[in-house]
Amino acid sequence: MSTFSKADAGSPSGRTIREIIDTARSGGRLEESDLFALMRCNDRDIWDICAAADELRSRTVGNAVTYVRNQNINVTNICVNNCGFCGFSRKAGDEDAYFYGEDVIRERAAQARERGVTEICTVSGLHPEFNARSYVQVYSWLCDEAPGVHIHASNPMEVAYAARRSGISTKEVMAQFRDAGLSSMCGTAAEILSDPVRQVICPGKISTAEWIRIIEEAHRMGIPTTATIMYGHCETVGDRVRHLSILRDIQDRTGGFTEFVPLSFIHMNTPLYREGRARAGATGREDLLMVAGSRLFLDNIPHIQVSWVKLGQKMAQICLMAGGDDLGGTMFEERISRGAGAQNTDYLDPDEMRRMAEDIGRDLVQRTTLYGRA
Repeated sequence: MSTFSKADAGSPSGRTIREIIDTARSGGRLEESDLFALMRCNDRDIWDICAAADELRSRTVGNAVTYVRNQNINVTNICVNNCGFCGFSRKAGDEDAYFYGEDVIRERAAQARERGVTEICTVSGLHPEFNARSYVQVYSWLCDEAPGVHIHASNPMEVAYAARRSGISTKEVMAQFRDAGLSSMCGTAAEILSDPVRQVICPGKISTAEWIRIIEEAHRMGIPTTATIMYGHCETVGDRVRHLSILRDIQDRTGGFTEFVPLSFIHMNTPLYREGRARAGATGREDLLMVAGSRLFLDNIPHIQVSWVKLGQKMAQICLMAGGDDLGGTMFEERISRGAGAQNTDYLDPDEMRRMAEDIGRDLVQRTTLYGRA
């Protein structure tokens, strides 16, 4: 039997959808069983869930739709891992493998500065020759060429890899990254925080426990991170619910998450899908309920980002009416989602973002990485 056709883990809530919505609207904290019921919903109650999430969004963060002017710089697509959901990674010697040296990285950073970006984001393949110093050099080059630009980079997998390759602790790695100019860290490499699922989709990545430990270390060191989930492949609804519960528990302990970013699985060019081990991504219903459900459940993470790269512009706009408040970045030079088969991922003009926001009666506001006004 395929992993994605298993019965969902978890149990339905003992409460009706109306009772769950009323609890969230009144400021009560939802249980995992409540979120399970919301995410399983497939009737007209979906619209009530979305309306409640949109109301809570307005009360929590106001009516602005925010975005950050950012640029991606993916240093290399050469990677020691073989994640089934990835269409980006290559092996050394592959025809389309690349590895940028110092000159190219500096050139891209200078280009970012000239474009007026406030954030440079860099997460790359796990190159077989990388160690902690490799990442430190990249961050220092970026800071040299784009002084004052926020460096949003790395993730718990890269930290663990750099630590292992350098023979030092993950805390030491992050201290070196911070000293080199890292300002915040990506909460990616989470995928689904369930080890049985991780063994199917990314067996070479760190465990759930190690991801949690490194994220909490970063927060305690004063390094904020995003929080993410990648859904729509071979996980169950119960897996999604448990993942969001883990994120909420971490935020209770540390307060270090800046935003929650649901990432809908892009399936087309991935081994996981081509081998029949995953379905063809989430449906529109699931995308809506991921955004709306997370708004109602994650009562301690104020910002919910809708990824136009993953969802497309039209679905992203709809999700802004279901609890989302942020459109992410302008995203110059996006490569990872494009490698998996997504289209039109390279850049979204703020004028188009403004059209999307104003069409639903809201204003577009440029922000910083940490949600200050740019």
